[in-house]
Amino acid sequence: MPQLPLDRRRALVAGVVALLVLVVAGKLLLRPQPPAVPPPVRVAARAAASSSTTLFVNVVGAVRRPGLYRLKDGSRVADAVTRAGGPTPRAQIELLNLAARIADGEQIVVPRRGVAGAVAAPSGGVAAGPVHLNSATLEQLDGLPGVGPVTAQKILDYRQQHGAFGSVDELDAIPGIGPARLGTLRDLVAP
Repeated sequence: MPQLPLDRRRALVAGVVALLVLVVAGKLLLRPQPPAVPPPVRVAARAAASSSTTLFVNVVGAVRRPGLYRLKDGSRVADAVTRAGGPTPRAQIELLNLAARIADGEQIVVPRRGVAGAVAAPSGGVAAGPVHLNSATLEQLDGLPGVGPVTAQKILDYRQQHGAFGSVDELDAIPGIGPARLGTLRDLVAP
């Protein structure tokens, strides 16, 4: 009979161990699993608001409703012309780069057909009045003294990458236009 209490002890210890194993296994099985897809990233409201900056542009010339317009940052010349009611039948819209990004404070001039100096330059090769850097075509820029087709294309590329010219002095950033050429162009061009 002395072995009987020993068997009860073993049975009791085995029962307690089995109970502990069941409790630990239950906690592991009932623990919530992490989702297979990570939770969505929340964007701060301030970051979203700063990306929607408002620009003001003045659209003039051959458009139905010339005036000052408010557009979103990243808008193009085409958006500004559309906002101004679209071009009139006399507009020479092919002289505008409709894909160019607009800058705050820019004036977009939609030229009219038949206006002197709008398309052809005088026989000297320089257009009557200043050539506007923000709306000039390759041909108009090429007609400037000391500016060939390669430099004219660099001016258009710069305008496309950096937006509208704020001043004539920005031409200095274009390879091929140094201080001497900038001095020659200063009276012939406008932003």
